[in-house]
Amino acid sequence: MQTARRFIPQLTDEQIREKQLQGLRYTLRQARNSPQYRARLDSCGVQPEDIRSLDDLRLLPTSDVEDLRQGYPLPLLCVPPREVVRIHASSGTTGKRKILAYSRRDIETFSLQMARCYELAGLTPDDRMQVAVGYGLWTAGAGFQLGSERFGMLTIPVGPGNLEMHLQLLRDVGATCFGATASMALLLAEEVERAGLRDEIRLRKMICGAETRSEKMRLAIESKLGLEGSYDIAGMTEMYGPGTAIDCDAHTGLHYWADLFIIEVLDPATLQPVPEGETGEMVVTSLCKEAVPLLRYRTHDLTRLLPGPCACGLNMPRHDRILGRSDDMIIYRGVNIYPGQIMEVINAFPDLGGEYQIALSRDERSLDHLTLTVERAQNRTSGGDAALAEALARRLHKAILARIEVKVADYASLPRTFSKSKRVIDTR
Repeated sequence: MQTARRFIPQLTDEQIREKQLQGLRYTLRQARNSPQYRARLDSCGVQPEDIRSLDDLRLLPTSDVEDLRQGYPLPLLCVPPREVVRIHASSGTTGKRKILAYSRRDIETFSLQMARCYELAGLTPDDRMQVAVGYGLWTAGAGFQLGSERFGMLTIPVGPGNLEMHLQLLRDVGATCFGATASMALLLAEEVERAGLRDEIRLRKMICGAETRSEKMRLAIESKLGLEGSYDIAGMTEMYGPGTAIDCDAHTGLHYWADLFIIEVLDPATLQPVPEGETGEMVVTSLCKEAVPLLRYRTHDLTRLLPGPCACGLNMPRHDRILGRSDDMIIYRGVNIYPGQIMEVINAFPDLGGEYQIALSRDERSLDHLTLTVERAQNRTSGGDAALAEALARRLHKAILARIEVKVADYASLPRTFSKSKRVIDTR
């Protein structure tokens, strides 16, 4: 019997489909308030009343980051400017930032999806949430704090970095949950272990986002901090921010809120659906966004939809962890490689840790080289490094059809960071 939930609806498959159909019609009506969207919809000749089933979603055009850049500073706005109560921006590295507008209703939905994540992670209003993700224009800090306050937890909004302050507040205020990037979570866990502080803090849960976390990293963080559990959270600025999905205690994919979004997985080249369970690009349509609804928005994140029910009993669909981005693919000697593929092979070796770095270079003959450096697991000796590197290289060659030079390094020798780890260094 499922526990009663305050924020996560208990919906049947039929109820989810009905909410999605009604939400899709709403989004089409709302999108027509934007001249940009209206022109796109008129070109394909689809009206809201033409949507009779969810299959009709495929009649609609896709949208992309370029649509957001064209309308800077308030792209695709579908409400009067006076109804915009906040903006957030992505952390893009080229050109102008993607700015997303939020109505009051959007802020409410943003806080709701985060509150749902806390609920699925097994937190209660008696918990205390310490936030170690970025504040400001980015959505992360605002989302973690909004959801925590709506959920009813005491919230400690520290932000990233300043490890000494975090450790002091963990001891003094007694946070029971910590929200951070996976890299900062590992950094914190290693420092708690090194300083012998585990008995001085009350942490029982960890929620990690903003970067892919391996299973080895999850287990290392839980072990060093003595956690009851830790969870991966998904999200992006275009989809309000963090909280669109989270994994449960089964750790078999991330449950996403299918009453708030429709997720398609398409072939990035043809934009046709891939069979369920196969990898493709995540394309998202929002169901209740007001200020900037999403119409088949191409995230360029690669994942797959997971079939069947989850062992946790929650009837919300799941997608797999993000394998990589379709536009961040490594091309090495004619082979397409995603960092997530390499991470999955590393996970199969118990003598290896979860931290790795990929270095790409080109020699004077214009020949590309790829060197993978992987940390040895904690408390493992260096005696078997050569055999371990050879075995990993063989397994990688079989998995991704490319020959890679592998080096095994000491535990904790690769850089640690408060934000996202830089795992690919390309000097070609």
